[in-house]
Amino acid sequence: MSNSSVFSKVTSGSVLTATCILGLLYFGREVLEPLALALVLSLVIAPLIRAITRTGLGQLPATLISVLLSGVAIVGVCVMLASQLVAVSADLPQYRDAIQAKLQNIREITERPFARIEAELRAVAPASPISGPPARRQGSNLVLGQSKPIPVEIHTPELSTTETITRLLSLISGPIGTAGLVLVLLVFILLEHESLRDRVVRLAGKGEVGRTMRALGDATEGVSRFFFSQFLVNVIFGAVVGAALWSADIPHAALFGVLSGLLRFVPYLGALVAGAAIALFVAAIDPGWTLALACLVTFGVLELIVANVVEPKVYGQSSGLSPLAVIVSALFWGAMWGPVGLLLSTPLTLCLVVAGRHVRALEPITILFSDTPSTNEAQRFYHRIMSGDAEAIIRDAQTYLRKFSFARYCDQILLPGLALGTDEYEAGRIETTQQNQARATIAALAESLVPKSDRPLQHRGRRRISMLDANVGAHLRQMRQLHLGRWQGSLDVPARSIALCAGLPNERDDLLNELFVLTLREVGVDARSVSVAQPDDGPGPGPGREDLVSTVFLTYPLKDTLARWQVVAGQLRASLPQALLVTIRLSPDSRDANQSVVEQSVDMVLRTFEEGVALLASDSPARP
Repeated sequence: MSNSSVFSKVTSGSVLTATCILGLLYFGREVLEPLALALVLSLVIAPLIRAITRTGLGQLPATLISVLLSGVAIVGVCVMLASQLVAVSADLPQYRDAIQAKLQNIREITERPFARIEAELRAVAPASPISGPPARRQGSNLVLGQSKPIPVEIHTPELSTTETITRLLSLISGPIGTAGLVLVLLVFILLEHESLRDRVVRLAGKGEVGRTMRALGDATEGVSRFFFSQFLVNVIFGAVVGAALWSADIPHAALFGVLSGLLRFVPYLGALVAGAAIALFVAAIDPGWTLALACLVTFGVLELIVANVVEPKVYGQSSGLSPLAVIVSALFWGAMWGPVGLLLSTPLTLCLVVAGRHVRALEPITILFSDTPSTNEAQRFYHRIMSGDAEAIIRDAQTYLRKFSFARYCDQILLPGLALGTDEYEAGRIETTQQNQARATIAALAESLVPKSDRPLQHRGRRRISMLDANVGAHLRQMRQLHLGRWQGSLDVPARSIALCAGLPNERDDLLNELFVLTLREVGVDARSVSVAQPDDGPGPGPGREDLVSTVFLTYPLKDTLARWQVVAGQLRASLPQALLVTIRLSPDSRDANQSVVEQSVDMVLRTFEEGVALLASDSPARP
């Protein structure tokens, strides 16, 4: 993801293009709806075709068998739904009295409080004087409150057999024609799968073959697997709901089971509509409310279990869309294509999100609608540190450290996250309050990782705050010295058992040294740090105890500090001749000094904290 905003590239031409696309989607829906349905169904059936081809059948037989099975299943569901709907419509007169009684009870319950309030208000308010009898309306049947209604009769003309058949055909010809068109498109899309892929790659150009293949791979593998899994989950959900209603002796249980499975394809709203329909039907056939409430609670429990337990395990944590994106996409596609758009809203938006990961023009859709925006852990760390959200950073760090080491956390999250703010810091775009928040957050994170036995019992509040505002690395070293002493630990230790982290007296070097000290101490290495301010300063652990140091880690220099760094490296070489002198070049960039020059002053150049830990973990590191 580039540093520049995606929306900075929005021009009048792109806005005009987007407007034309929206107009095409709305006015061309009669053509685009069948095509979209066929494409989504092809992604749903694709896993079934792959499973059949593994048995040894060719692509053509596997495609025909899959389409045939899907067609038979759809026709069977439609026939069953039609028969159930006819049976429900025939049984509705039997439930008329129960429905009227329930409606009367609901009306009394809802109107009673308002009637009581109205009666109390009438008792308090003065009565209006009556000036006289109501005026007599001339030329009307209304005289002194008496009326004579005029009888009106409505006669519906009887339709002939030909007209009845014509009307029936006109009603079913539209859906049947659309279904036939979708079926034809589906068959040809599945049969021309390889050819369509080659055509898309050819359209993308020779320079975009790798990206296009990744996009198609995500669509045909990941997205189709999600759709197929969603189909299976909804089918099983509908079967369970139907079985539960059947066991409770609810008539037409199969109808409501199928409706529950179908409506779950509509995000959020579908489950609510299915549950409400079941509750209303049961309330109409049962004199009381117990059975209706029991069915509603059962449906709600099943929905919660499927949505929060089954689906995350089957889909792989999420569908790839944020909850808000699912609702917005349902509103958009529903407004564009009506019920068909509402049904296809999640599949179509998910395909656009997947395509946006590889197509720059669709990248804003991926950023806005994906479940995990195009923000890696390092970027998220930087965003939180700029907002001062120390609790979230510490919580995420503790979760990460349960699986990985602190060295990897520094290499992959903490240090890359801090590097993202280097340009803004040097340009003066980070305010002083944000800088202080960042220092305090880093200090809180580091102190939370220090063992309680190594933490000072008492802090000097004012001195601690002033040091933290100036240099977070120096603050961390001071906290360790308050508890462990000037030399940050005992000098009565075995020879060559100390790892010394040294650097120039600036905030960058001090912070890197303190983080690496924490990294080494996590694995049991006696690590200590020192800031070499002047060439005459003694950088060792103590006078006459230079033999205790086995390795010196000197922070990698920048271009503008290379001369001073070379002096310090020479001083360390002279003061600790038996120690291995190592530097770690983290996330190389243009500000770093030339590595070929740096290599002349050290024994080894590493790339990550993990490599430094691995170096000390070896039994006898040899100097090159």
